[in-house]
Amino acid sequence: MAAIPGSLARVLDVVLVLAGAQIASQMRLDALVANPNHAGFVAFAEAGALAMFPVFGVYQSWRGRSLTRLASRVALAWLVVQASGLILMFSLHASGAISRLWFFDWSALTGSAMIASRLAAGAALARVRHAGLNLRSVAVVGGGEHGEQIIRKLESSTGSGFRAVSVFDSRGGGISPAVCAGLAAFNDFTRFAEHVRASDVRELWIALPLSDEAMILDCLNEFRDDLLNIRLFPDVRSLEVFDGGMVDLIGVPAINLVASPLSPGSRMQKDVFDRVFAAFALLALVPLLLVISIAVKLSSPGPILFKQRRKGADGHVFNIFKFRTMRVHTETPGTVRQATRNDSRITKVGAFLRRTSLDELPQFINVLRGEMSVVGPRPHALEHDDFYRRIVNGYIHRYRMKPGITGWAQINGLRGETDRVEKMQRRIEHDLYYLRNWSFALDIRIIAATIVKGFAHPNAY
Repeated sequence: MAAIPGSLARVLDVVLVLAGAQIASQMRLDALVANPNHAGFVAFAEAGALAMFPVFGVYQSWRGRSLTRLASRVALAWLVVQASGLILMFSLHASGAISRLWFFDWSALTGSAMIASRLAAGAALARVRHAGLNLRSVAVVGGGEHGEQIIRKLESSTGSGFRAVSVFDSRGGGISPAVCAGLAAFNDFTRFAEHVRASDVRELWIALPLSDEAMILDCLNEFRDDLLNIRLFPDVRSLEVFDGGMVDLIGVPAINLVASPLSPGSRMQKDVFDRVFAAFALLALVPLLLVISIAVKLSSPGPILFKQRRKGADGHVFNIFKFRTMRVHTETPGTVRQATRNDSRITKVGAFLRRTSLDELPQFINVLRGEMSVVGPRPHALEHDDFYRRIVNGYIHRYRMKPGITGWAQINGLRGETDRVEKMQRRIEHDLYYLRNWSFALDIRIIAATIVKGFAHPNAY
């Protein structure tokens, strides 16, 4: 946890699970003991939290990392625990004995308390660090724009728990005096090493390009017998497509330059959230899905669902599901004609479904099947993929993540017909931004924006 030791954080989470259940009971049932099934559910949730939270990295040290990401991990882990409890109750045929109002109150209260406790602890620790306490001194080795960027990041992140105290300009004149102001600056490596040892520096951050192997090795050889953390921040901006990250492959460390922007752990979290969200969405939308199905069937002859082949993660082809919005017609082989404004092929019911994006709801089935995500780049027809990948820079990288029902481009107004290459280019730029900056919190933001403003749009026709 950000400011609370892991063992204490575990105890606090167990207390919050029980307290949330008790408060929800007082709100709905007057007492927890009024229903013994609730007590068993609470016990399962406490055990589940202790088992699942470490898997999601909730109890790791978050020094220097985003509290928003910590909060999103807590929310996702708690959602998985509660979903597991529901599945268990369904399998035991005991779901009818659980008060739904109590369950939702308890889940919301406990989840909010867990997140609030971490944010409060993080805020308190940030104030302590702003006062100059609980800091780790950092010595930076580097120069040029990349070295300046690392130092500026340290200076602007005063609550992170790190503080730059010295810098060795290995490139000679590569760091501006304004950036070095207040730091002990060195051009001589021997004097720099003496300063690091004399100043109780805890961290050595190397901000150099990979081509400067000699300097990197000098740092490792010089400080290999000292008790300080040595971290490499390689300058690979000219090479990487997404933010480079260190991974372990066949027992050997590697830096991603062009690879999936999500780590295996992040992909697992996103996949779990997608399937749980899709299951709840389909259950909640059953009445609406039935009404739309009847309306589509009555609108014109043909099937209720429209299926079309699309590319998913890593280029795997799948059949996407939508409610049929057009009259049955035949396309010229090898071409797909996009819907245009006042398209004669679209039925009256279909026009309403497309305008409100309700025709996309069956794609929750694709999410449950693992072919799509709730949030991600929107998939295009195979013929459009083959055309645009040759003329739009970066188009191929959309396949590095599962396509989504909604996405960053869609909530920013980039929807509908792409009758000009410039429109597709802007859409791809937004897709790549999403891939580079993915977080669970960003997914929640996009889902919320879709619910608030994304169902109807003038470009949806």
